[in-house]
Amino acid sequence: MTRREFVRLIGGLAAWPMVARAQQSTPVIGFLHSQSLAEYENSVAAFREGLGELNFIEGKNVIIDYRWAEGHPDRLARLASDLVSIPVAVLVAGGGNLSVLAALEATKTIPIVFPGTDDPVKLGVVDSFNRPGGNATGVSLFNSVLAGKRFDLLHTLLPKAMLIAVLLNPKNPNTPGQLKEIEEAARSRNQSIHVLYAGNGNDIDAAFAMLSEKRADALIIGADPLYQSNRAQLLRLAARHSLPTIYFQREFVVAGGLISYGVYFPDAYRQAGRYAGRILKGEKAADLPVVQLTRIELTINLKTAKALGLDVPATLVALADEVIE
Repeated sequence: MTRREFVRLIGGLAAWPMVARAQQSTPVIGFLHSQSLAEYENSVAAFREGLGELNFIEGKNVIIDYRWAEGHPDRLARLASDLVSIPVAVLVAGGGNLSVLAALEATKTIPIVFPGTDDPVKLGVVDSFNRPGGNATGVSLFNSVLAGKRFDLLHTLLPKAMLIAVLLNPKNPNTPGQLKEIEEAARSRNQSIHVLYAGNGNDIDAAFAMLSEKRADALIIGADPLYQSNRAQLLRLAARHSLPTIYFQREFVVAGGLISYGVYFPDAYRQAGRYAGRILKGEKAADLPVVQLTRIELTINLKTAKALGLDVPATLVALADEVIE
């Protein structure tokens, strides 16, 4: 046997378990995600917990095939197609709207569960919240609505701010909705804003350089999986520029950020696990209502506030679900 024939044989053997497991009785769940495991370990654990509530245990009576796009949205279509070709019994599409759209493009028959979209009706993913109607259901985060509230909270913290900047991902379908809510909140307070866009790590560096030139007094980070994956970079730049910043996830504040307001992401993945389990037991995605999360957290880091020379109003502290000192 030649070396080339040997390599070809080994490659075929490596692919064999994937094919074999699709042919066996154990159901396979495809797990598609726009980002990387490193930033979503807690969410994956919550997804497994949700599955466990329906008595599905990974490696025992269900297989989960993970495909991570590692922050490259252009990979999602291929990864979704790979999972559909296995085929999987359920396709979970996490990491934002782009993952869900890629999953729907890949299949109109395999049930799809999404751990979070902004507004799935407006996105065209479902017919309605109560009766999704197609092959997809899951959890709605309504980050667009929360974007306006983030502006209000930042304005309460910094009532004398002259210019508040907003950082958004131009590639995210829910960006226009977030911007609309922020603009309306700013207009109601007669507040000036400056909008910047960043679709990758290099763009983020450039955006902060521009913020320095514009002398922005504060910053709102738009809700986006890309920014979650670039959390360390965003926190480092906000600290370097001494820029009071509000985020969409408590993990930013736990890691040293100033303030955050948003849903608790593991709840969304736990619910997705429950829905995946119910579908495996025979229910249809079309009949499972889209869930709207009710747990929204306000987290404040008083240590960071002190480093920035800010006095956090007692009223804001009283509203917080978690205060880090």
